[in-house]
Amino acid sequence: MRLSRKARRTAGPLLRGFAGVAVFLLAGEVVGRVGLVDPSYLPPTSTVLAHAGRLLTDGGFLRDIAFTLGGWSAGLLVATAIAVPAGVLFGSLPVVDSAARVLVEFLRPIPAVALVPLALLVVADQGEMERLLAAYAATWPILVNTIYGAGAVDPLARDMARCFGLGRAAILLRVWLPSVAPFVATGVRLASSVALIVTISTELISGGGGDGLGQFVFDASGDPDGAAEVFAAVLVIGTLGLLLDAGLRYGERTAFRWHFERLGEPG
Repeated sequence: MRLSRKARRTAGPLLRGFAGVAVFLLAGEVVGRVGLVDPSYLPPTSTVLAHAGRLLTDGGFLRDIAFTLGGWSAGLLVATAIAVPAGVLFGSLPVVDSAARVLVEFLRPIPAVALVPLALLVVADQGEMERLLAAYAATWPILVNTIYGAGAVDPLARDMARCFGLGRAAILLRVWLPSVAPFVATGVRLASSVALIVTISTELISGGGGDGLGQFVFDASGDPDGAAEVFAAVLVIGTLGLLLDAGLRYGERTAFRWHFERLGEPG
């Protein structure tokens, strides 16, 4: 049975991606087995995979995953609730945008992990600190994409809506939000990776008796024989980030297929 053109177009990059991962894992196995690097520092791929499989059946590690995902999701939700209204406001009112632009550009480059020492002084609970810093870091990609989307709303569509007698609220719901929504979705997808990185980094930097994947890596790195555990946890973290991005990308392209078709990209 022949594959459709769309299926072939999708399968090609996917197979190349799997091939690249396979080559990378094979190289790690060879380097570990032939002794080019001390296995206590760089365990073979098979050892790392075995440890990863064991971790995924361990209740404590699964609770660490749940804890990290809780901080990630809460931070991303708070960032979306703040950045979307602010982005629509800035993008639709140039006066407000110009007034706030300097403040946004001042705060946006500040790494969230650089605020961990300050957050430790202000927030005692690790979970609250993770959510706060994840929300801070995730706000900027969503805000910038929302501002761009609000600025790209077709003025002809707005004028036509006014000619048909639609009020401000109706124009917002029927013209602004449908036009801005695809840009918001892209911003959320980009912010998802940022929020996950900040959440795990906060757990890793704060250290000392907490929970989460970053705390697990911190504890395992203190064990002289914990290299395999560290690499296994990193493998799980990378896979988790890949799955989250793939899920959000699929939802984005499914919900806004019309937007990507207009751009000439496959849905």
